Amino acid sequence: MQALDALPPLRDVIAEHGLRATKALGQNFLLDLNLTRKIARAAGPLEGVHILEVGPGPGGLTRALLLEGAASVTAIEKDARCLEALAQVAQASDGRLTVIEGDALQFDHRELMAGRDGPKRICANLPYNVATPLLTNWLGSEPWPAWFDRMVLMFQREVGERIVAQPGDDAYGRLGVLTGWRTHARIVFDVPPQAFSPPPKVISSVVQLVPKEVQHPCDLKALETVTRAAFGQRRKMLRQSLKPLFADPKAVLDEVGIAETARAETVDIAGFAALARAQQASA
Repeated sequence: MQALDALPPLRDVIAEHGLRATKALGQNFLLDLNLTRKIARAAGPLEGVHILEVGPGPGGLTRALLLEGAASVTAIEKDARCLEALAQVAQASDGRLTVIEGDALQFDHRELMAGRDGPKRICANLPYNVATPLLTNWLGSEPWPAWFDRMVLMFQREVGERIVAQPGDDAYGRLGVLTGWRTHARIVFDVPPQAFSPPPKVISSVVQLVPKEVQHPCDLKALETVTRAAFGQRRKMLRQSLKPLFADPKAVLDEVGIAETARAETVDIAGFAALARAQQASA
């Protein structure tokens, strides 16, 4: 059996299998093994840890996770063209790699990772076109705290900034509220376009998200409803943007201690949680 560190360079693997990243699948292959090891270390230490990876492509990050000592990696890949390349990694992994063909959005990831003893984490260079839906699905995991103890994910820099944004930041919006409500999130480092094949037109960011106990309890769906209304018309004062949800938005805002002239981008997570509780009570 070929050892992981004896596998051919990723460029050779891509050439051997005729792989080419496709825009339709949001693919950009990460070829620098030093960089993939850096991403894996951001998710570590990995001894005894079971990893869920989405969109492994030819397996660059997959290799790194295994080399860094992950107990197992479960990789979901939609592109059938990549399966032979991933099979090579699986053969060198001593049974630690499981490759599942399919659309990651169609799987119950908690169920997929059930039965593995030890911490579970998500680490992925996410396909750009499904990155945000996947993240919101993971943030919406019930019950909470989640089945995973950490996520280390790569996004376009613009999305990464939205994830970690705070009230008053230009990038602060629905995603920042949901992320901040359920996790401690930070950008670990940026990745330049030339690290990928083909190079994207934007800088990418590796983001670490660690689940936390919810400090401001409210119903998830109510929070989504309130933030959708508030940020859907973010330049309007909340007394206007919340009219579809409340018969008397001014009274609700007074009750939760938010100025009626406030706009969505100035309201913190505690304020949105209070509005979500009010929305659920009035529904």
